[in-house]
Amino acid sequence: MLKKVLSVLTAATIVGTIFVGCEKNQKSQGTEDSKKKYIIATDATYAPFEYQKDGKYIGIDIDLLDSISKLEGFEYELKPMNFKGIVPALQANQIDGAIAGISITEERKKILDFSEGYYEAGLSVVTKANNDKIKSSDDLKGKIFAVKKGTAGSKFAEENKEKYGANIRYFDDSPTMFQEIVNGNADVTFEDYPVIAYKISTDTNPTLKVVGEKLNKDNYGFAVNKGKNKELLHKFNTGLKKLKESGEYDKILSKYIKKQ
Repeated sequence: MLKKVLSVLTAATIVGTIFVGCEKNQKSQGTEDSKKKYIIATDATYAPFEYQKDGKYIGIDIDLLDSISKLEGFEYELKPMNFKGIVPALQANQIDGAIAGISITEERKKILDFSEGYYEAGLSVVTKANNDKIKSSDDLKGKIFAVKKGTAGSKFAEENKEKYGANIRYFDDSPTMFQEIVNGNADVTFEDYPVIAYKISTDTNPTLKVVGEKLNKDNYGFAVNKGKNKELLHKFNTGLKKLKESGEYDKILSKYIKKQ
């Protein structure tokens, strides 16, 4: 009889230990899962929004993402890549989100979901610093356009190619595109104003200049694949709102862009 009692007690102890162990594992697993990690792409050659300095990626987009991730309790792995590959990577679900100075357009909204706009930009005409023949968009007829693939600048060039009777040359990154203008192999490029203004302001001897007024206005947004990662998009919007309300958003911008 005593053996039976001991056997029952031993079994109960074992079951209890297993149950407690499972409960601990569940709690531990819940804690680990509570902080999700996302793969987020960026274009690392787009100063002042994202670029590499001293082996680190910095810029407005990077600072915003880092601050929002801390506020909203998620981790991320930054995946630098060519801008032209970001949208296909989102559509293939190879990445969870992207922050890369991506203009929110009606065309892109058909295949992507965007956050609230986090920066108002605008496209500008850019020429070589000593070019006195091009003073506005009225002087673009018959010119050679240098553009970066998949950008608002390339879209403008394509949509106005016939209007201006222009030739278009495509490039994978901004530095190479700018160099084409400096070398005199192309006449103009089209770049978001804050990007080109930052480049010109940081160059010791500026080789480029902005001519005329902005061609348009648009907003940059954080992007995810259409219908995917709604939670991540919500976290970004919530964190962005908090940054703006606290004044941290303005501090981040002021690190990279001087007020005009």
